[in-house]
Parts: sequence; structure tokens; C-alpha cells
Amino acid sequence: MNMDVLVSLCKRRGFIFQSSEIYGGTGSCWDYGPLGVELKHNVKRVWWRDFVQRRADMVGLDASILMHPTVWKASGHVDSFTDPMVDCRECKRRFRADQVDDMPWVHYCEATKGNKFTIAAGEPCKHCGARRTLCPECGKGQLTAPRQFNLMFKTFMGPVEEEASLTYLRPETAQGIFVNFDNVLQATRRKLPFGIAQIGKAFRNEITPGNFIFRTREFEQMEIEYFVNPHDTIEGRPADEYLHDVWIEQCKAWFTGYGVSSDHLRLHQHPDAELAHYSKRTVDILYQFPMGWSELMGIANRTDFDLKQHAKFSGKSLTWFDEERKEHVVPFVLEPSAGVDRALLAFLLDAYREEEVRNEKRVVLRFHPELAPVKIAVLPLLKKRSEIVARGHELRDRLARRWTTVYDDTAAIGRLYRRQDEVGTPYCLTVDVKTVGDAEKGEAGDGKVTIRERDSMEQIRVPIDAVDTVFGRLLDAGASWADVAREFPRAEG
Repeated sequence: MNMDVLVSLCKRRGFIFQSSEIYGGTGSCWDYGPLGVELKHNVKRVWWRDFVQRRADMVGLDASILMHPTVWKASGHVDSFTDPMVDCRECKRRFRADQVDDMPWVHYCEATKGNKFTIAAGEPCKHCGARRTLCPECGKGQLTAPRQFNLMFKTFMGPVEEEASLTYLRPETAQGIFVNFDNVLQATRRKLPFGIAQIGKAFRNEITPGNFIFRTREFEQMEIEYFVNPHDTIEGRPADEYLHDVWIEQCKAWFTGYGVSSDHLRLHQHPDAELAHYSKRTVDILYQFPMGWSELMGIANRTDFDLKQHAKFSGKSLTWFDEERKEHVVPFVLEPSAGVDRALLAFLLDAYREEEVRNEKRVVLRFHPELAPVKIAVLPLLKKRSEIVARGHELRDRLARRWTTVYDDTAAIGRLYRRQDEVGTPYCLTVDVKTVGDAEKGEAGDGKVTIRERDSMEQIRVPIDAVDTVFGRLLDAGASWADVAREFPRAEG
């Protein structure tokens, strides 16, 4: 799928806007609109429910974004959280030095009297044979020598901007969990293995952000630190290695369970030479984004590095007492870490469909009902009939107590259906003349409404008194449309 098509849809329908757009925008910063904020909330809600609330071995945390600066010294971020950077002396663009050779490059070819060409990454000019030596973006400027660039945003705590008040916007949520390990242990009396989960904002001053919301400078993480006794074994294997494989499969299954095609996912194990200094093993779940296979989330075995580092720098013991062996243990840590924004992008991409219905293009987002920003749209067939409008508003207010429900009467019914398809609403409820009757003709209403399902576009006629029960089965109990629809007569049209 073309990313530009999705970006256009997201702006047009109120999912995602460019930050500060009226001032020309802020690079790689995005605002979530009325539908986007609901979708984002749903992604976080189902993740928290599935990985925290429904598990007996998990608890939650919400740590502060601003932390003691020594936290980042202990974690290695002050000294090691850097990317090699080069600058173009002509156009002033900045690039990661290790990615320049992987970019298409602009070339003004002397063999063709200076004609401008864009050449594929790593390829020579087919006219003169030259390879890239200048800026890949402008094709004119020399690049500076590589220098290390720390990705953390600096700020100052208090009224005076001095070295003593220097602190950072956190580049990850993990450290807030590690420094609270003993607090959580004392408060909950948990036994290993157990996990601490957190959803929160993180900030990275990326050199080359881009690809819509895939890589941004401000983002949200859904992160777990799962603590394991390194002396335990499961089925003859070290517990940390066994449970690492379990977490990899559970995380992959979570994405496919909410609509991501398994064909669009693959696993990538980091070679030993590419592992982070703290990692025993790291496996990424890759997704087939429009720009290629890229990381959707990572599941790392961080060993005991973080707890030992914070114990060393703080002077506080960060251990768990093993009653069976009568010894203090520094747990190993497994870290499933997913970006909310990347997960949301994957769900959007996998949900997008273009179909032909009655010789017209239908754009539809086939969201899993749990993720859909709006669950039900109440639509009046005739907005000029006051009794139809009144019944529609009454139903919207009633259903909104349990599910995200909207009322819309701003177009003809066919266009209203298409509008709801395009934003992924799984069910539309239509109030029509048959529902309320026609007093002038002496016709009584049948007290029924039409419910339409998004994917099949099938419609059934349901008594108003049964509407809450029907949606309860569809949206809460997970009943299939086919099972529910066979109990009611089909609606015409």
C-alpha cells in the first residue's frame, strides 16, 4: 500500500494531523484527531487488559517522565545512546552516517552535460560510472566527518539553566521500572517470575525521523520488564531462555489476534555482533510496512545488567530473596517492548481495503471491533422527520453508555454508510419510517431498526428492545455476525 494514501485518509477523516500545521508543521511530530485518539486509546486499552489485567503474574506502573539524571548515567544512555551523524555543507541536511550508503542519491552527471539523476542506493551512475561521494539529497555538498550525536533531549529542572539542574526527557520507559523494582517488590510481595508493565511517552532526538508515524521524536511505548530467576529451569532449559521464546510467540499472536495478517509479520534475531551491550538475545517482530520490512516491536533478554547498574550507582540493593535456595538473587529481565504509534500504523495498514461495490469504489478499514474508534453509528433515513431524528438521538444516548457511538444525519444514507466504512465503524443502526410509522397515513411503527455489518454489508431488522442485547453479543461477548444475523430477518436494500 502507498503510505501517501493512508496519510491522506488519516487527515481527511480525523485520525492524524501534522503537528502545528498552520505554522508550517513540526518535523516528525503528529497530533491524533478525534478518531485517532480513540483508536490509540483502544490499542493501549486492549494491550493493558491482555498483558496486565488478565495475567496473574503482572502488575502496572506509571513512572515520571523526568527522572534523576544519574539514572541515565547508570543505564549507559549518557555515554552510549548515540548515533553517528554527518551534515551536508551545502544544504545543511543531516544524516545518520551508517545509513547514507543505503539511500538513493542525487547525481549531476558531467557525461550528460550536468543532467540530474536520482540513482538507486549503492548503484553507480550508468552514464559515467561515478559512485556517490557527495550529499545524497542535494548532490552538491560535501559531507562532514562522522561525529557522535546523543539522542536524548536535554532540559533543566528549576529556574536556573546550569549544569547542576540538567536533566533529560526519558528516551525509554524501561528505566522507570528498574529503579522502582524494590518498591514494587515490597508493595506486592511478588514471587519470580513476574512482570511490571508501563505505557508512557518517550522522546528521542532522531537524526532521520520519518515515514509518517513510524519514527518520530515523541512517541509512546507499551513496555514490560519480566523478571526471572536465572537459577531456575523450565523443561530442562534456563528459565530466561524458555520464557523468552514464550513471550515472542505471545506478542506475535497478540498482533494477529487483532487483525494483522501473519503474512505481514516475520521474526528477526539480532546477530551477536549487532546485539546491544546488555542483551543476551534480542528478537524483533518485523512488519511489512510500505517502505519495507521494519521493526514493529522487540523482545530482548537484558540479563541482570540494568538492576546491577542501578544498584552500583545508587548504593541500594536491587535483589529478590530466593526462599528455596536461601540467597539473594539479581533477576534476569525479559523486555517485550512495542511502540503504540507503530502498532497503530500496522493496524491501520492491515485494515485498509479498496473494493468495488455496484461499480463504485468502496474504501473500508476492516478494524477488529475492539480497536475500531467508533463501534456504532446511528443514522436516520430521513432527517426531515422529527420523530425519526428524536428516536435516533435517543438510541445514540442509550448505546453510548456502553459503546462509543455517534449520530450522523449530514448526508444521504448511502453516503453515510460509505463514510462509516472509511473510518472502520463495524455496525450502523438505521432508524427509518417503518420504525416510527406514519401518523398521517394512520400507519403504526414496527418498533424495529436496521443493523448493518461493515464487512459483509448485510442488514438485519431488529426490535429496538433487543438492540442492547445484540450489540452486547457482538461487541462484548465476541459473537460472530453470522450467528447473530441468522436469528433476525434480513432487511431490504
